[in-house]
Amino acid sequence: MSNLRSPSSIDTADVARFSAIAAEWWDARGRFAPLHKLNPTRLAYIRERALERFGRDPAARSPFAGLRLLDIGCGGGLLAEPMTRLGFAVTGVDASERNVQVAAAHAAEGGLAIDYRATTAEDLLAAGEAPFDVVLNMEVIEHVADPGAFLRDTVRLLAPGGLMIVATLNRTLAALALAKVGAEYILGWVPAGTHDWNKFLTPEDIRGFLKGEAVTIEEPVGVSFKPLGGRWSLGTDARVNYMMVVTKA
Repeated sequence: MSNLRSPSSIDTADVARFSAIAAEWWDARGRFAPLHKLNPTRLAYIRERALERFGRDPAARSPFAGLRLLDIGCGGGLLAEPMTRLGFAVTGVDASERNVQVAAAHAAEGGLAIDYRATTAEDLLAAGEAPFDVVLNMEVIEHVADPGAFLRDTVRLLAPGGLMIVATLNRTLAALALAKVGAEYILGWVPAGTHDWNKFLTPEDIRGFLKGEAVTIEEPVGVSFKPLGGRWSLGTDARVNYMMVVTKA
């Protein structure tokens, strides 16, 4: 029997599911509408944490010039494009070639130079890719085949002193009710079958996966949807969506 490890980033069923709707990534009223509504909240958080980590001037036009950023599981580029406008040299990676094609075409229309690749975290490591100052691991880890191996691979792509932000769904009854049953079958925010509650991850899972790695892991920040205002906000309630900051020693 071969002892080669299967690619940790590839869940073929999930890749096929997102590839099938890739053309809709930039339709703010289409299937990715919830992600478009979430984007301002997560962009603001990423910017704030990166400014703090690297001591950059918040008033600068391109405060992150000279820094490399990896958007792993980049989808259609909803994060990669604004990060490029903030000055990062961005590499966007996705296991779906169709997602990468859509992302690259949209970036070209906007005159943005983004290094998009249809590849995986483990392939970047194997190729000896130079380390990244920031890794965005946003709403992707719950879709991979081996989340522990995937998370460790992404940490190893970080430069010393680098910053990774992990965003995912908590494995709680609240997440089952809201993010799975509610979002998919009642509200129709995302296509049915998008998420598997059994693959949701607790903050303790994240810490466990990275035990032994030379990193510091902060407490989770909750991300909640406010129906009355129709917007997302940060807070202490991490029962459904949350983000965690991982910094490399």
